[in-house]
Amino acid sequence: MNMNQVTLPVINMEEATDFYRRMGFLQIVDTPHYARFECPEGEATFSLSLQANQYSNGAAIYFENTELDKLVLGLKKKGFKFDQEPMDMNYLWREAVLHDPSGNKIKLFWAGENRLNPPWRVEQSA
Repeated sequence: MNMNQVTLPVINMEEATDFYRRMGFLQIVDTPHYARFECPEGEATFSLSLQANQYSNGAAIYFENTELDKLVLGLKKKGFKFDQEPMDMNYLWREAVLHDPSGNKIKLFWAGENRLNPPWRVEQSA
């Protein structure tokens, strides 16, 4: 199996689509209630779904970039606000954190070989 996409809830589609386009994603579907984006690298996509009611989303979406610090600096120059500057985490990833206009948590990161092969990796299946 391969994961196709993640869908994030948003409360204002126009504001949300503008946010993600300014981050550098290519919008490939545009409707009043649903939008879909292509990541600049690889084949991953993600989408936005308009929510009529308030919601609570405890999930985080991760976007990987080999030049994390340079990416964050460029986004800050465009006016993006970060809750956490790029920081080396104890699980061997470097991460920066921000939120989209609807409050969805976004983690920009670089993990290198540790993304799939951390020192504590296990391989368990049914």
